[in-house]
Amino acid sequence: MLTVQDFTGYQPTWCPGCGNWAIGAAIKTALVQLGLSPSNVFLSFGIGCSGNMNDFVNAYASHGLHGRALPVAIGFKLANHHMKTIVVAGDGDFYGEGGNHFLHAARGNHDICAIIHDNRVYGLTTGQVAPTAQKGYRSKSTPAGIIEVPLDPLGLAVAQGATFVAQAFAGDTMHLVGLLKDALQHKGFSLVNVLQPCVTFNKINTFSYYIQRSYKLPAEYDATNIQEAQKKTLELHEEKFPLGIIYKKDKPAYHEQISQIAETSLLKRKVPRNFTELLTDFV
Repeated sequence: MLTVQDFTGYQPTWCPGCGNWAIGAAIKTALVQLGLSPSNVFLSFGIGCSGNMNDFVNAYASHGLHGRALPVAIGFKLANHHMKTIVVAGDGDFYGEGGNHFLHAARGNHDICAIIHDNRVYGLTTGQVAPTAQKGYRSKSTPAGIIEVPLDPLGLAVAQGATFVAQAFAGDTMHLVGLLKDALQHKGFSLVNVLQPCVTFNKINTFSYYIQRSYKLPAEYDATNIQEAQKKTLELHEEKFPLGIIYKKDKPAYHEQISQIAETSLLKRKVPRNFTELLTDFV
């Protein structure tokens, strides 16, 4: 029987108290509880403190260019759609540099689970402002405060067709584990936005800040109601943070609608021996 240790790589180098520790532990715990193994999981990491998890988790993985974790994951999933495929990225990487990929992965409903570390700063490069930061937030790169309003990742995901949208808090690891298990078992594009305090560079959005402003969705909340989901996403602008599954819908995943890989994965298709004969199809 597999344990968390089977998914454990090198000792993390994150700052003491960083929310990344809880997210890393939750990911490994969820994988073990689902009966998965390092040999049937692929993780695509972005650049940033969250991306350093590439060294701390034992599984098939890629640590790519800034903002490009999603297209790498999509390419991998299309080649081998039987593999559990996960993206782990930060809010700057995923919603900033990778924002365009995010929108199109959602509308395509690619069967990928995206776990986003939302700490509102670029932690690895010492705290510059990220797209999810509140208007007026001051950082090294914006000493007078940012002009823009915060990007709404949950609202964008719902509007663009994601079929599983959830939010968690790094200060509640067991709740996060449960949400990750739900997201990983969902067929289609799933987004888990994790509110993750950066204890070194963000002194505003702290653990106590989220404890005071977050709440778990009640049992009677209907996650299949898109209108109610959209209302919940707007609470971001009131600095209220609902935790749980915001929206969920059953819909065919992208790879299921491609005839070329309907019977078998691209990885297992036979490569033609006569390439000259193959080229005649393109003349």
